[in-house]
Amino acid sequence: MTRIFLATLGLISAVFLASCGAVPDEALTPDVAGLTQEIQYLDASVSAEEAARVAQISYSYSMQLRAEYNVTDPALIHNAKVNRGSRPRGLCWHWADDLETRLRQESLQTLTLHRAIANHDNIRIEHSTVILSAKGQPISEGIVLDPWRYGGHLYWAPIEQDVRYNWEERSKVFAYKEAKKM
Repeated sequence: MTRIFLATLGLISAVFLASCGAVPDEALTPDVAGLTQEIQYLDASVSAEEAARVAQISYSYSMQLRAEYNVTDPALIHNAKVNRGSRPRGLCWHWADDLETRLRQESLQTLTLHRAIANHDNIRIEHSTVILSAKGQPISEGIVLDPWRYGGHLYWAPIEQDVRYNWEERSKVFAYKEAKKM
C-alpha cells in the first residue's frame, strides 16, 4: 500500500511540476521588435540601435544557452537535474550570470544592467535574473530579462508587470543575508 501511495504521489508531483513549467505560446515566438520597442520606451535617451542590439542578443543568447545547458524539461525539472549532477548548468543564477556577462560585452552607453533576486525571504524558491533600465534609472523602472523561466525561451516584461516575482536588487539581498548571519 505504501509503495502505491508513494508512486501515485511521485506521478502527481511530476505532472504538477511539468504543468508549472509549461511555456506559453507567446514565449515560443521571439518578439525582438516588441522588446526593442519596450527598451526604447524606458527613456528618450535610449539609443534605438542599442535597444535593437540588446533585444536581439537577449533572445538569441538565451536560446544558445538552452542548447549549451541541454534543456529538455521545464525549468524546475531541469533544476533538479542540475542539483543531482546530471546537467552541469541551468539554475536561474547561471542564466542570469551568463546573460549579464554577454550583455556587458556590448559596452552599453544608454542602458544599465542590474541583477535582481526574488523570494529570498519566503518559502518559495529564490530566483535570480537580469533587469535592464535606461542609464541612471533605478531597477524599479526596468525590464525583466528572464531566460530561465521558460527554459531559454526569453520572458521579458516591465518589472511592475511581472506579478509573479517581487524583484529586489541583488546587492541589497546579499547585504540583508550577510547582516542576518551576524
